[in-house]
Amino acid sequence: MSGEAARTLLATEPLTAARALLGAHFTANGVAVRIVEVEAYRGSADPASHAYRGMTPRNRVMFGPAGHLYVYRSYGIHTCMNVSAGLEGAGWAVLLRAGEVAGGRAAAVDRRAAARTDAALGRGPGNLGSVLGIGLGDSGADLLAPGAAISLTLAPPGAVDDAAVRSGPRVGVSVNADVPWRLWLDGSPAVSTYRRSPRADPPRG
Repeated sequence: MSGEAARTLLATEPLTAARALLGAHFTANGVAVRIVEVEAYRGSADPASHAYRGMTPRNRVMFGPAGHLYVYRSYGIHTCMNVSAGLEGAGWAVLLRAGEVAGGRAAAVDRRAAARTDAALGRGPGNLGSVLGIGLGDSGADLLAPGAAISLTLAPPGAVDDAAVRSGPRVGVSVNADVPWRLWLDGSPAVSTYRRSPRADPPRG
């Protein structure tokens, strides 16, 4: 599924949008990946979100229409990709955490020469950005526009079995750390390892 039907599906609350992104194909710079792990972020209701304190020049893409690419650097090194979700002004987004390379393997291996296995090529948000050749200049791209150079195609309804979807805490965030807003496809070797931030508050209960 692509185009305006996909935009409508993403223009909803971020967990629903995150579920819709599992199994989607993301294509950029000669490489295609199947998305197998995502994290939802809820704007002003989520202190771990880049949009928690409102709109800035860096995060303004999160406040625009659904289906646009928001790119940032983590620790000044890793390029991470998000897809804007919800209605305009919501500030919601879904982080793309991991993907299986589905096309352009040679280019993917060139970009991620340190990866020891094919499964590791797009495992983790920074590695996923690297394998797709994404840079900060790509932030704001409309992933659903006809003929887009950087594109997103959602899986058809029913293509991803609900029984294969797992959920758990987000990786590495120090606030709002225990909400189960990370979703992944069970059994995919490309799914990243859960790491709780050492700065996070102790788990509740």
